[in-house]
Amino acid sequence: MQRREFLSAAAMGTVATLARSAAVIPQPVARPVVIGSVNGHFFKNGGQKTVIETAWEMMARGSDVLDALIAGVNIDELDPADPYVGFGGLPNAEGVVELDAAVMHGPSKRAGAVAALEGVRTPSLVAKAVMELTDNHLLVGTGAQHFARNAGFTIESDLNTDTSRQAWLDWKRRTDSANFPDAARRSLTEPAGGFAYSTHMYGTIHCSGVNTAGDVCGVTSTSGRAFKIPGRVGDSPILGAGLYVDGRVGAAGSTGRGEANLFSLASLLVVEGMRAGKSPKDAGMAALQRIRANTIAPRLRKDNGDPNFNILFFIVNTRGEHAGVALYGEDAGERGYAGQTNSEFARYSVCDESGPRIVNVEGLLPGTPQQ
Repeated sequence: MQRREFLSAAAMGTVATLARSAAVIPQPVARPVVIGSVNGHFFKNGGQKTVIETAWEMMARGSDVLDALIAGVNIDELDPADPYVGFGGLPNAEGVVELDAAVMHGPSKRAGAVAALEGVRTPSLVAKAVMELTDNHLLVGTGAQHFARNAGFTIESDLNTDTSRQAWLDWKRRTDSANFPDAARRSLTEPAGGFAYSTHMYGTIHCSGVNTAGDVCGVTSTSGRAFKIPGRVGDSPILGAGLYVDGRVGAAGSTGRGEANLFSLASLLVVEGMRAGKSPKDAGMAALQRIRANTIAPRLRKDNGDPNFNILFFIVNTRGEHAGVALYGEDAGERGYAGQTNSEFARYSVCDESGPRIVNVEGLLPGTPQQ
C-alpha cells in the first residue's frame, strides 16, 4: 500500500471511529418541562417548593416522570388552603368531601383513576395504586375506599377543615333557609378562614411533564364541583376527558366545566390533534371549537350563543412544546390563590430550566363568561 493510500485509509478509519463514538452519546430528544394549572405555582403546604417546582426538581434528578408529578400534586392535595383539591376541598351537598383523580404513564401505556373517593387526602396516590396493583383503570365510591384501605392507605372519617365546613354551612343557609335559618350565621361576605366565593365554584389541579428522553406523563386531581350532588363525577378521573396521555405524542389535561369536557372527550381530541401534526396550541383550539359546537342548551349559552362557562387545557408534546388554551382568555370568575390578587386573565404554570412562572393562556373567544 502506498504511503498516501495508507494515510487516507487511516484518516477514514479515524472518522468512522469518531462517528461511531458520537452515535452512542445520548442526545436529548425533548426540552424537559413541567406544566399545569395555575394553582401549581402557588401552593406549598407550608414548605419551600410549589407543585411544579417539586415535580421539576425530582424529574431533573432522574425520577420517573409520573412519580415526580404525583409528588408535586400531593403538595396541593395536602394543603388545606386550596378549597378545590384534596384535604379541605369544598364538600358535596351533604357536607362530605369526595375526591377524584387520574394518572397516566406514557412510556408504559398504563393508567389508573378513582372517583367519589372519601377519606383519603391524596387521591392521586390511590389512582397510582389502581394502575400498579390492579387490572382496572377506574374504581369509584365505596369500592375505591375499600381498595385504598387494603392497599395500606389511612382512611379518615372527615376531610373537611373548619373553612370548608363553614363554607358548606353558608351555602346551606343560602339555599335551604327553612332548615338552616339565617339567625346567628356568620357573614356570607367574610366567612371563617377567609374563604371567598367565586362565580364558578369548581377547581382542579393538573400537572403534566416531559423529561429529556421524551417520556411524558400526567396527573389530574380535584374535589370536584362545590356542593355537588353526592356521587357526581366530573371529567378529572375520566381518561380522555380530564386527562389523556400518549407516550408517542404528548399529554393534555383540563380544568373548568367538567360536563362539557366529558361530552366531547376533549383531552383525547387534543392529543389526537397533535398526532395529526398540529401544534399544542392549534390542537387545543380545535378541541375548544368542538366544545363550542356541542354547547346548544340555552342555559349554558350567553346571549350571543357562545358558551357561558370557561374550560382550560394544558398541553405538552413529547418535544417539550407546550400551550395553555381556554374558551375565554379572560375569566372574570377566576379567583386568586394563596393571597394573590385576582387576575382577569386565565393562566397556567410552567417550570423548566428557566425556573417557575405563570403564563397567560390563549383564548378562543373574546370577553368572559357571564356567570
